[in-house]
Amino acid sequence: MKVFIAIAALVAVCIAAPPDATVLKNELENIGVDGYTFDVETSDGLKRTEQGVLNNIGTDKESLKVTGSIKWVDLDGTPYSLDFVADENGFQPTGAHLPH
Repeated sequence: MKVFIAIAALVAVCIAAPPDATVLKNELENIGVDGYTFDVETSDGLKRTEQGVLNNIGTDKESLKVTGSIKWVDLDGTPYSLDFVADENGFQPTGAHLPH
């Protein structure tokens, strides 16, 4: 549960729009103790989706699996896209701009 709270705090920081951007879309569904989904889009080109699911609820193998994607345009106009999975195996990002 501590991991879920930490990730929720990180989500709040990551989806906060800069002062010159407006939020175009902000959808959040808190499924309860077993998961959540959200979808955010801002006027500066940021798009982020994420889904968290609690696996093996009530067992000693209980774990949170988070999947999602982030798209943004850098200050120099370069577009970026990042997909990720975070689970018991750690944070696993993929993107064309990342080293292989």
